[in-house]
Amino acid sequence: MTEFYFNIVTAAGTILDDEGTDLRDLDIAQTQAVKDVRALMSDAILGGRDISGRVVEICDSSGEVLRTVPFMDTFTRES
Repeated sequence: MTEFYFNIVTAAGTILDDEGTDLRDLDIAQTQAVKDVRALMSDAILGGRDISGRVVEICDSSGEVLRTVPFMDTFTRES
């Protein structure tokens, strides 16, 4: 298992994940990030807020950014 950190980058700054999550690999971490983003966006939409401009940085224990997940890339727009 590897410890991954999911930092959220907003227009106002970065919200650091200081706990981390043990996951098998980076692909699993990305899948988890997408699930977490969708939950955050659902709560925001119910509260009348649009947070789709944010980004999750998946980092290792040294703080190196391994992958980014833009909130906008976690859903498909339908007409």
